[in-house]
Amino acid sequence: MVVLNRIYTKTGDDGTTALGTGERRPKYDLRIEAYGTVDETNAAIGVVRLHTRELPELDAMLGRIQNDLFDLGADLAVPEREGKAERLRVVASQVERLERDIDALNDKLEPLTSFVLPGGTPAAAHLHVARTICRRAERVIVELAALPGEPVSAAGIQYMNRLSDFLFVASRAANGNGAGDVLWVPGQNR
Repeated sequence: MVVLNRIYTKTGDDGTTALGTGERRPKYDLRIEAYGTVDETNAAIGVVRLHTRELPELDAMLGRIQNDLFDLGADLAVPEREGKAERLRVVASQVERLERDIDALNDKLEPLTSFVLPGGTPAAAHLHVARTICRRAERVIVELAALPGEPVSAAGIQYMNRLSDFLFVASRAANGNGAGDVLWVPGQNR
């Protein structure tokens, strides 16, 4: 259990923040950017959930995802190091559950005849915003993983990749299983 008695510590006043290991990094550090953008994804999903009360199956999926994103933030905040005790990590079963959720939603969708524009219901529009933030988080995490000495779990990268797919499928589910999708019409405004 996490206990937060004091919200401000003043330790970041010098422009640094602590990883879960206690190591201090500049606030612009790519690892900080990675878990900060995961947090931003989570916040965007929180906004989506304001509009999914009438979609209890989807809302429950989103609630599980929010918890997973905290796990991913914890994973990124404590880089894997040789000889150190393992900390909380995103695992393959979380990715697999997300894939099952994608399949369950996708089975009910109308076939696509064009690319989908962000829009439709408020839930769908916010899901598209969350999807684009998720894609940005994925890019930052992959960039971090490419740096020497900056380990990132493979399952964490896979999770973010699947999550963007989930958010796209979920947006269609929130648009009446695709019936209310706003489709792209190439060259419509020439």
